[in-house]
Amino acid sequence: MASLKNKIVFVTGASAGIGQACARAFAASGAAILMCARRLERIDMLAEELREDLGVRAHAFSLDVRDREAVEKAVEGLPEEWRAVEVLINNAGLSRGLHKFHEGLVSDWDEMIDANVKGLLYVSRAVIPGMVARGGGHVINIGSIAGREVYPMGNVYCATKYAVRALSKGLRLDLSGTPVRVSEVAPGLVETEFSLVRFHGDAERAGKVYQGYRPLRPEDVADAAVWCATRPPHVSIAEVVVMPTDQASTTLVHKRGT
Repeated sequence: MASLKNKIVFVTGASAGIGQACARAFAASGAAILMCARRLERIDMLAEELREDLGVRAHAFSLDVRDREAVEKAVEGLPEEWRAVEVLINNAGLSRGLHKFHEGLVSDWDEMIDANVKGLLYVSRAVIPGMVARGGGHVINIGSIAGREVYPMGNVYCATKYAVRALSKGLRLDLSGTPVRVSEVAPGLVETEFSLVRFHGDAERAGKVYQGYRPLRPEDVADAAVWCATRPPHVSIAEVVVMPTDQASTTLVHKRGT
């Protein structure tokens, strides 16, 4: 098991859900946590928590990964002691709407493509050259089983997660011959703010998504990411699919009493 102690782990979208859980899990393994999100106050509080409770270094900054110029400026402008990123967790992303394709909102499509695909591209392009130059690093992309099975009315969201899977594979091919590893962690149903965001703040509708069965917790996905990052250097975990025991596919979820 490789040590993460003092390694710089950069987590995008760390203000809630899987990103926040990843920041905590990697910090618990002794890593120094570099994190970004749009909601700066949340990650500032998380950074303070990690420093006080776990005694690790933590640095937070505001960033919208959809803004290419902002991403480039932020990565280039990192303090010297935070530039040598050793693990990148591409987590920032979202889902908007649940409509039939011909009834979908183009604004929702744009937001998902910009965050889930372009955001991953922009951050990866800014960070990975440094890994290659330093001769080591690990990119962990948070995908989804929606990148393996399309479900009704999931059209564009699923397409963005298929893109994450394809980009992970393409990156692995292009980094062949370097020590930089690429993994994708693809979870099934996880109880986070995901559905609240998808349904534009409709808490009642979002809550129904997780009723009647036991979904994954963000910590379950974070555990998988830490496991990928702590394999020996000669071991590269290409893909990990993590699902609740109650879920068999994107569309088959066993709900008790139904």
